Amino acid sequence: MGFERIVCVIMFLWLVLLWLSCCGSSSSSLEGDRIEELPGQPRVGFSQFSGYVTVNRRHGRVLFYWLTQATSSPHSKPLLLWLNGGPGCSSIAYGASEEIGPFRISKTGSSLYLNKDAWNREANVLFLESPAGVGFSYTNTSSDLKTTGDERTAQDALIFLIRWRSRFPHYKYREFYIAGESYAGHYIPQLAKKIYDYNKAKPQIINLKGFIVGNALTDDYYDGVGTITYWWSHALISDLSYQSILKYCNFTSEKASKKCDDAVSYAVNHEFGNIDTYSIYTPPCRTWHNNTLRYIRFKSTILHRISGYDPCTEDHAEKYYNRPEVQKAMHANVTNIPYKWTACSKVLIENWMDSPVSVLPIYRELIAAGLRIWVFSGDTDSVVPVTATRFSLNHLNLTVKTRWYPWYSGGQVGGWTEVYEGLTFATVREAGHEVPLFQPRRALTLFKSFLAGKELPRS
Repeated sequence: MGFERIVCVIMFLWLVLLWLSCCGSSSSSLEGDRIEELPGQPRVGFSQFSGYVTVNRRHGRVLFYWLTQATSSPHSKPLLLWLNGGPGCSSIAYGASEEIGPFRISKTGSSLYLNKDAWNREANVLFLESPAGVGFSYTNTSSDLKTTGDERTAQDALIFLIRWRSRFPHYKYREFYIAGESYAGHYIPQLAKKIYDYNKAKPQIINLKGFIVGNALTDDYYDGVGTITYWWSHALISDLSYQSILKYCNFTSEKASKKCDDAVSYAVNHEFGNIDTYSIYTPPCRTWHNNTLRYIRFKSTILHRISGYDPCTEDHAEKYYNRPEVQKAMHANVTNIPYKWTACSKVLIENWMDSPVSVLPIYRELIAAGLRIWVFSGDTDSVVPVTATRFSLNHLNLTVKTRWYPWYSGGQVGGWTEVYEGLTFATVREAGHEVPLFQPRRALTLFKSFLAGKELPRS
């Protein structure tokens, strides 16, 4: 009996040591990532965490995240990963700070105020600055910044999720969704495909239920034709420019011809006027030309600009997140990155490598796998407009389940929707490229319906 008791004690101590090495270290790391309070933050009742996760030790690629837990019952609500596009733009600058996050930044960049339509009312929301080189995320291998593309971004995001779940083990089997916009129209289905393949090969699955993406780049050809059609149908360009662009532009070519470039450049520079192309009916910020970095990249002649919707709002974020006390509170910039935090990375977008012509084949595979997939479009965006998305989705040739109808939010038409077998499409009325920024209440209604797996309200 004495020997058996000794063996039991040894086994017990071994189990304790095993727990400390695994779960105990995760708990310690988790608490080290806890945000006690952000500078200028109003009092809130939910927990926040932020920090770094290494995704490639050899190259020193490290991604920065910010988790805002649900305002009520966080232990039972799903986990949502939010990704912004660019490629090369920060989910903290846009998604967290001017779209679905719990806080908005004051004009002085010195304080925060509450967003009453934040998505963490319905889910635990995880913002990821991806890929390395965006925001506070970094790499110790400078050549990474000139060799990044879709494939590496998706693979690093998958590794991030696997390692992040080890730090937050209570989210391991939680219902998981992905959301985002713009070039995340590539990021999101590509990451979902990585997760789907990972789940088939591993016993410890990521409980991915679906994704929702807005104003999403989907297919170069159909997006291109749909974008030019939007410009013409909304009287932004002349009949002559419309006909010239359609004549000279091959929307699937990696390099546009000179005649195509000339036709698009003339339309944009001489016919658009001083408007915000991300929101054609709202005035641009007065400091738009002087203070905001903007780039135009003609890939298949679709305009991809680094900036997000409101350059003034973006300026507020750059003021706030460059404050040393903010970075300290968020456990950010711990290695003293040799450049300022910016909303978007010029070097990434100018050197982006692989970018497939279409993600429609991934949609087909994931629809067949039974994932919940919603696509939405703000109808005043001319950069990735509603016509572009409709042209792209139409070529999935899906069967209509519920015909086109108006949906409601706050007693008004929030937009229009059509439900297909395997996919729901919705427009959001009077919303630009960043739908939750322009129409926060309608965006929240959309998100709640998506999470519930229910059709958008008819009244």
